[in-house]
Amino acid sequence: MAAAKRALREQILEREGKRPGNLPQAERAVFLRSTARDIVTNIERGTWTASQVLEIFIAQSIVAHSATNCITEVLFDEARRRARDLDAEFKATNRLKGPLHGVPISVKDQHDIEGYDTTIGFTACANKPAQITADFVKTMVDAGAVPFVKTNVPQTMYAYECSNPIWGRTTNPYNPAYSSGGSSGGEACMLALDASVIGLGSDIAGSLRIPASYCGVYSLKPGIGRVSDYGAKESFPGFDGIKSVCGPMARCMDDLELACRIAFGASGVYNAHPPLPFREVNLLKKLRFGYYTTDGIMKGSPAAIRAVKETMEALSAAGHECIEIDQHLTPEIMRIFLTLTSADGYKNLLRGVGSDPLDPSLAVLTFGPKVPQLIRSAAASAIDTFMGDKIMADILRLSGYRNVEAYHNACAKRNDIKKRFYDEIWTKYNLDGIITYVHASPQILHGGSNMLSMMSASTLTYNLVDSPSGVVPVTRVKASDVITDGWKNATGHGSPMCENELYFKQFKDKKPLYDPAAMDGMPIGLQIIGKIWEDEKVLAMMRVVDEVLGKERGFAPGSWEQRLQNREK
Repeated sequence: MAAAKRALREQILEREGKRPGNLPQAERAVFLRSTARDIVTNIERGTWTASQVLEIFIAQSIVAHSATNCITEVLFDEARRRARDLDAEFKATNRLKGPLHGVPISVKDQHDIEGYDTTIGFTACANKPAQITADFVKTMVDAGAVPFVKTNVPQTMYAYECSNPIWGRTTNPYNPAYSSGGSSGGEACMLALDASVIGLGSDIAGSLRIPASYCGVYSLKPGIGRVSDYGAKESFPGFDGIKSVCGPMARCMDDLELACRIAFGASGVYNAHPPLPFREVNLLKKLRFGYYTTDGIMKGSPAAIRAVKETMEALSAAGHECIEIDQHLTPEIMRIFLTLTSADGYKNLLRGVGSDPLDPSLAVLTFGPKVPQLIRSAAASAIDTFMGDKIMADILRLSGYRNVEAYHNACAKRNDIKKRFYDEIWTKYNLDGIITYVHASPQILHGGSNMLSMMSASTLTYNLVDSPSGVVPVTRVKASDVITDGWKNATGHGSPMCENELYFKQFKDKKPLYDPAAMDGMPIGLQIIGKIWEDEKVLAMMRVVDEVLGKERGFAPGSWEQRLQNREK
């Protein structure tokens, strides 16, 4: 069944790839470097049509897929019908459908689209077309958007690489040896390669932010309830210990904000989310940012630390106040997260796997509950005593089944630490926002997450405390971002085992996973984090960061096309 799905996809894409191009390369580039507003403006002026725009992005999506294996379901025929309908409607009325009239968008293969599969990497979900269209997708369609592909996710959507038995592995656009990130990995590739204008994703532990950082695009993880998740298939059906949220991805701040203006507070099928539309924000001229370069689990790599410090320097030069903070709660948050998510031994998470082979990243993560408690406790004690790694010892102890009472106690701890985070971080330091790395390492080789699932602590922290968090691509890795004695001797280290795995242990190619020479030129994104219900302020602070760093970074619509042109020169 999986082979048949892949064969059909490749057949369609191969056929489409042979269609004659309708514009020379130079003219195609004009479309690909256009923002959503640029596209709508040109359609309104009569310069372009929705059909013409769609064909350009269809052609580019085939290029993106050839490079990264990012597409799952192909919606080209339906998208063409929709574009023709938009063109006919505009010709008859001279009125736009909405603020996304004719804008091509891609959709993470989690969101239902009527008539197409929502597999989330499970063979068992193949050939079972959705009967509805998810609220998030429908909201964008009602605004005039044209969905034309669905994109790849990791098996279960609970890993920060992007591979599954149906569609295979999605690779990083900058280097195929590296991961695109997960779980919205296919979306990030489409945007990085200028093959889509806006992407629709989701996030339960970093699934919007990690791929955005790995691939050099923008994203926002909204707070719970800001965007309807009706019609988004869950990896943990019925699990409310940590709420997944839907959110947008884009190639620039203008498009990201536009998507949020449309999606926030939009009424869904059951109106299950607060009707809280986008609210305008007037920022103070001088903002107070807190930053940190270790989350207590893993100290940031030299590249990540440089990205944070350069951003702080740029903000300070622009008149903002930047202070280093002690964000000491992540290890405790990680323990609570693990207690909640492993309470059923991951049975619910793995239910859809069926006869599919289990992805290695999940095999390691879900192994703990299979080990008897007595053995786990003994191993944890040994790790604590002989390796001096209390964090990993606690994680091993907590990876197991628990009864309802223990689960409820963990929920109570979750609620308590949300309040503590507000008191001990936001109030103590009197912050407008927090800035830190997305991952300790800017990138990860394929298979690297198998032993480094704890690296996601830096993102899942803000899911558990329900802080809106966006990602801005700020710089690129330099080969000179090497580990020095100064870095080794600096304070703030976390788990010795995790840090050894990332920075010092030899991997498949006999080098440590953190290898700045191999990562040279790859993107580094930072998280910009706000208080609960301050999603719009987070977007505004992201724009501040984006603007103080300048356009020379090369993260914008059309940047991929520009990179190709520079290489040819």
